Amino acid sequence: MEFLRANAAPLIYAVVIVLVLPLVAGYVVLVERKVMADMQARLGPMRVGPHGLLQPIADALKLLIKEDIIPEKADLWIFWVAPVASVTTSMVAFAGLAFGPAFQVARDINIGLLFVVGISALGIFGIVLGGWASNSHYSLLGALRSSAQLVSYETAAGMALVSGLMLSGTLQIRAIVEKQASEQVWFVFFAPVAFFTYLVASIAETNRAPFDLPEAESELVAGYMTEYSGFRWSLYFLAEYANMIVVASVATTLFLGGWLRPFPNVGWLRGLDYAPAALMLAVAAYCVYRAPKQPVGVQKLFMLAVAGLCAVVGLALAAPLFVGALTGLKAGIHGAFWFLFKVSGYIYVFIWLRFRLPRYRFDQLMRLGWYFLIPVAIVNVIAIGIALILEWQYGLNRWLALGMMTAVTLLIAVGLISADQKREAELQAPGKRASDFYAG
Repeated sequence: MEFLRANAAPLIYAVVIVLVLPLVAGYVVLVERKVMADMQARLGPMRVGPHGLLQPIADALKLLIKEDIIPEKADLWIFWVAPVASVTTSMVAFAGLAFGPAFQVARDINIGLLFVVGISALGIFGIVLGGWASNSHYSLLGALRSSAQLVSYETAAGMALVSGLMLSGTLQIRAIVEKQASEQVWFVFFAPVAFFTYLVASIAETNRAPFDLPEAESELVAGYMTEYSGFRWSLYFLAEYANMIVVASVATTLFLGGWLRPFPNVGWLRGLDYAPAALMLAVAAYCVYRAPKQPVGVQKLFMLAVAGLCAVVGLALAAPLFVGALTGLKAGIHGAFWFLFKVSGYIYVFIWLRFRLPRYRFDQLMRLGWYFLIPVAIVNVIAIGIALILEWQYGLNRWLALGMMTAVTLLIAVGLISADQKREAELQAPGKRASDFYAG
């Protein structure tokens, strides 16, 4: 009982994450399908609920009752455990994340960022084991591709995180955000190359297009998930979308100010404190406006229910601004809003890129990682280290020092691009074989 009293809040947060995360992942899928439909000049899912808002619930029920097929010669126990391993590691990684100054399972863990990155990287074991246990060449090849891709881009992502950690001087999640508050600047402005490197690497780590070779339907049927069906198949996708939220949360914490609102130290922009409540109330008003236009009575009621929910959230966000007794809740409530808002924007970039860029060939994917992204990440770490030495030892202005070294990093990146283009031209020269190129 003493343990429960001492850890009641973290345990409640953990339960909330486990219960809410599958629902959030389902609605991220719905948003993705809606964005894709908009880009293709169509409506997307519209059948289940108003504007298709209940489509994720229907998909979940369909997957639960769908026939589950296991290959005859599959390694049964590993086949069962593999998707559970992937989704478990992705959920455990949430324990180290802070969704606001008050919402964190593992509070004040001194290796917070290292814990998140290390646990989330273990998800590859579920992919490799699933591909191996399926007794399928397609699945095994997809698993091998995924492991090679993760090793390549995990290195670049790790070096990008090191760049941000050099600026913060700590691995503790709360301290990283507080450092950005004291510096009065998000680290994305100090280390834009590191943020770009992490963005590209995080897309590849989560097997998202244009780096979705491990599950490229046109080449490998469905990669490491070829022999999976029903609920176990959905666990792999739940792990993928949970990992999207994890990498977006890490980027938000380290580079985008965490739960800090934009320009928190600028007095004349205090009006942004009213933006969260105003946004939710505006969404509620729009739902009320759209409700009478729904063709079916139940859809009108559902739209009004959504409006009521948004209004309640808007009032909860507004209460700390106008009720003196609730002022102490402002940091936690508004911090959670801004954190989730930034994470949503980061995930939207993932979705937007999926339908804007063509898929890479596997050799292009590996060449981008090893010939460009990793060298640039390493050079950027060295450049930031030199900039910090120039500041600490010689008193040079931090903005000037980091700006100069960022320019040097960009020049080296341009040189790497030129060298890669030259290699590509040599590879495509008449009579030149790809095996000769890679052997050299």
